[in-house]
Amino acid sequence: MAKKFNGFNLMFVLLTVVITSIISAITSGVIVYNNNRLSSKVTYGDLAKDENLNEFLEVYAKITSDYYQDVDKDKLLESAISAMMNYLGDDYTTYLDNETTEDLLTELAGEYKGIGVTINNSDKTISEVFDDSPASKAGIKVGDIIIGYNNEDLSNLNADEIVNKIKKDKNTFTLKLKRGEEEVTVTLKNEKIISPSIEYNMMDDKTGYIYISTFSGTLDIQMSKALNKLKEQGMTNLIIDVRDNTGGYLDAATKVANLFLEKGKTIFTLNYKDENIVYKDETREHQDCKIVILINENTASASEILAAALKDNYGAILVGETSFGKGKVQETKTLDTGGMVKYTSAYWLTPNGKCIDGVGLKPDYAVQNEEVENNETNEIVVIDNQLQKAKDILK
Repeated sequence: MAKKFNGFNLMFVLLTVVITSIISAITSGVIVYNNNRLSSKVTYGDLAKDENLNEFLEVYAKITSDYYQDVDKDKLLESAISAMMNYLGDDYTTYLDNETTEDLLTELAGEYKGIGVTINNSDKTISEVFDDSPASKAGIKVGDIIIGYNNEDLSNLNADEIVNKIKKDKNTFTLKLKRGEEEVTVTLKNEKIISPSIEYNMMDDKTGYIYISTFSGTLDIQMSKALNKLKEQGMTNLIIDVRDNTGGYLDAATKVANLFLEKGKTIFTLNYKDENIVYKDETREHQDCKIVILINENTASASEILAAALKDNYGAILVGETSFGKGKVQETKTLDTGGMVKYTSAYWLTPNGKCIDGVGLKPDYAVQNEEVENNETNEIVVIDNQLQKAKDILK
């Protein structure tokens, strides 16, 4: 999971140091930002006295000025930062380049500017049209193929190229669509779209079902809407499915837990190097339905935090397989270059005080799904015994 964080850390401060011209400041014997604090314990003044950092800067200066070929300074610094992250030997501490950072932030933001469709990479057909989106309002349908944009032929572009061209437009534009044997032209504009992080429906007259795909920045809004819709349909039992959910924002897990727990109940505890912080529900909102949570070996991080909080302090029942066991929390810092460093800053504990790192959450009912072959189609079909068990328990 990634925790939003605006501070600095000594492990990546050298990038800031170089970019803000500290090299020239050291050369002239002046530390310009002596009083600026880079983290809770480190200032520029501290760095000026750090012989190890000065030695690094000397090497950097030698390479950039005396190496026999031209050196890409950005790539050089990226390599140095990546090497520092690798040295720590932590699977969750790493350097992300610009493209990976952009993809991650877009996914976790839970919203983006667009028209609200999903396009298949293979045949370029529109596979999904989001509700209440510019695309749905303009009448775009599943199965349509975008072949034109503002009178420009797009038929030779792939799906990614089509998406990138459209999403950059800040004005009203037209799209030409191939719909079966006919062509349709629609006019629309990019708007803020909430990326679906959940799917929900009623499974019977009393049991609601919510699948959470990722813990995005808009998950709590989507969950609140889903809960209200399901309760309007008579829901008194709820199945929360976090199978194959590898996590997301810590804040998102906290806010979703707030929707369920009573005020004052513990959600989790963070164990930092120098202090422990207990996070409790501070809201009045809570639920009173019976809950079963589906977990498997790929349920990790924020998913485990939510499952543990609802199990320990709500009475939710866990069904499925032992979860992944990611008991560490990461903080992130986006760099001026567009890349990002992600590093472990703490362990988290369940409300009952357990660290699940490398261990996972054990289900109250251990259930395996089955894979069987369809004799007619030769396709592998999954029999969802875990979901069936959840239904049985709630009955």
